[in-house]
Amino acid sequence: MPITTSSLDGMKVAILVADGFEQVEMTEPRKALDSAGAQTQIVSPMDGSVRGWNHHDKADSFQVDVPLNAAKPEDFDALLLPGGVVNPDTLRIDPKAVAFVRAFVEADKPIAAICHGPWTLIDAGGVKGRKMTSWPSLHADLQNAGAQWSDKEVVVDSHLVTSRKPDDLPAFNREMTKLFELAYEAAIH
Repeated sequence: MPITTSSLDGMKVAILVADGFEQVEMTEPRKALDSAGAQTQIVSPMDGSVRGWNHHDKADSFQVDVPLNAAKPEDFDALLLPGGVVNPDTLRIDPKAVAFVRAFVEADKPIAAICHGPWTLIDAGGVKGRKMTSWPSLHADLQNAGAQWSDKEVVVDSHLVTSRKPDDLPAFNREMTKLFELAYEAAIH
């Protein structure tokens, strides 16, 4: 069934980021979700705005829609975890960020994570027994946490979709949108 521009109408998606996220891993999935009708909001422990990166160079700043201190997981239907090295490394040592992610894991809400994004899932207890992919340097971390890692452009396991890198964004966006649509339809019916 093809995705229509209204397949995610009314779905609320949290995009959890700190400074240092890979910009395209936030902006491209966000565009895909917004164009499918989702309402995306940047949630962050940072005040005011967060800065993306293009590989090793600082990129654009984005307004934080919901400060992490005020964010409630129950207000969202799904979660997007962009990569970049600094971003998930910051989030995984923030107890409120880990608790926020853990709430999605425990509620079995759909989660999409790309590149280094799955790092935060490790600390939130969301990888054990899951089939996943990521940036290659995370493979040992994910395996040590109990995940079944494979080097594929996109892996879908239940309510979790993961990808390796920006080159995988077309497959990631397609599978993320499809997964979020199925989960949202099931939740509202």
